[in-house]
Amino acid sequence: MINHIGTNSIETIRLILRRFKEEDTYDMHKNWASDKESLKFLSWGPYSDMGVTKGRIGTWIRQYDDKKVYNWAIYLKSIKEVIGQISVEISSDKEKSCEIGYCIGKEFWGREIVLEALRAVMHYLSSEVGYEKIIARHDVQNTASGRVMQKAGMKFQKRLLNVGHRRDGSLYDVDVYVKYYKEVK
Repeated sequence: MINHIGTNSIETIRLILRRFKEEDTYDMHKNWASDKESLKFLSWGPYSDMGVTKGRIGTWIRQYDDKKVYNWAIYLKSIKEVIGQISVEISSDKEKSCEIGYCIGKEFWGREIVLEALRAVMHYLSSEVGYEKIIARHDVQNTASGRVMQKAGMKFQKRLLNVGHRRDGSLYDVDVYVKYYKEVK
């Protein structure tokens, strides 16, 4: 049974994963939302106007009233800034499954920060919420994201072809990874 408890704070060695606050607007805009390179594998952004970033955060804050919303700011303790986001993008209570998405500013790539956040969120979603199947996917050109998923214990499941268009108009494929927390029957 799924026990929806919403976005509660999770602390790791280097991170605090917590709800977004309006005060995070500057950090989000500076660290990833306005940076084309940080978002090159995502379908949204970059935002040229900080007002758009503020609006996005405002929407997320209002959604926290729903206990089925799981959306964390990735706060790096050492610099006292929000440097990314990790959230449940799609879920199915019936199948006890969810799909995680994440984004982090390029300045913080290659430090296993996303890996630390992903492991913590996967643990939370399985042990606290009750999800038995956690899915993540990445653009096939974003091989670093695939390595993060593998290091987090996820297994390659399949490649989906022509799932959407990049901002440059080109079609992209995604690799899908899965981690099961109960034995599949």
